[in-house]
Amino acid sequence: MQVTALIWVITVAVILGLFVFDFYAHVRTPHEPTFRESGFWSAVYIGIALLFGGFVAWKWGGTYAGEYYAGFVTEKALSVDNLFVFLIIMSTFAVPRIYQQKVLLIGIVLALVMRGAFIAVGAAAISAFSWVFYLFGLFLIYTAVKLLSESGHEVEAEQKRDSKIVALAKRVLPTTDEYDGDKLVTRVDGRRVLTPLLLALLAIGFADLLFALDSIPAIYGLTEQPYLVFTANAFALMGLRQLYFLIGGLLDRLIYLSYGLSAILAFIGVKLVLHALHENTLPFVNGGEHVSVPEISTPLSLGVILGILVVATVASLIKTRGTVKSPPAG
Repeated sequence: MQVTALIWVITVAVILGLFVFDFYAHVRTPHEPTFRESGFWSAVYIGIALLFGGFVAWKWGGTYAGEYYAGFVTEKALSVDNLFVFLIIMSTFAVPRIYQQKVLLIGIVLALVMRGAFIAVGAAAISAFSWVFYLFGLFLIYTAVKLLSESGHEVEAEQKRDSKIVALAKRVLPTTDEYDGDKLVTRVDGRRVLTPLLLALLAIGFADLLFALDSIPAIYGLTEQPYLVFTANAFALMGLRQLYFLIGGLLDRLIYLSYGLSAILAFIGVKLVLHALHENTLPFVNGGEHVSVPEISTPLSLGVILGILVVATVASLIKTRGTVKSPPAG
């Protein structure tokens, strides 16, 4: 897959342009988005992501388009789980609803920047060392087991982590417990201090860092193309703010989502290990020769991922039927 510097520049410029548009059109003036507004713009950004997959198919072929779609679906699913953590952070810091958009958008941009760095490092590592796939695969399997063990205790784990971040920030930085509109920094008795809004942003930034450690190895299990890894991540993050307000009230109903994501990460981890064995160059594994093992195709990967998500979502909604009120119409 040949991606010219011009295509990279245009792609990054368009993505940044969409974030700038999002800020000036929706976030600059503090307000709580209506259900209708959130639903419309969520659909718009998902539509853009799907259309981009069509561009990939036209430019580079169906195989790469399949890899992009598999990566996008996986990253979008992981993003929904991220929303649950964001919801906990907003609740912990008691962030007023009208200011949550600003924290979310800045946090999403930070996430994209951090993931961009991880993508570059991952691409360089894969190019230099084929055995990196072993590490990625084993790490994803470990993450899947860890996620499974924490299922049902996400709130306690996140609140404990947030309290440590806040304690550290308050120890080394001047802070206040009072909000000053949507300001991140304010003045108290003539002294510049950090508001709880900025502390919430720090917590989200740290959470984004942890999410990147999981998501980047996962998507490299579906495609080795840095361009597809970056765009799948960017389009999965885009519209995440709207999705937060759209399904925020339904997150509590997705009780089996963690189990589904655990299964997806474990599946991709096994796929990576099989790929590593197929490309093996480690002298202590099969004498440094390739190991003849079956490899999992991209269409099969996409089918498995979608199947797991459908089962986890439907089972969650059936289990929690009637437990959540319908969101207000906007």
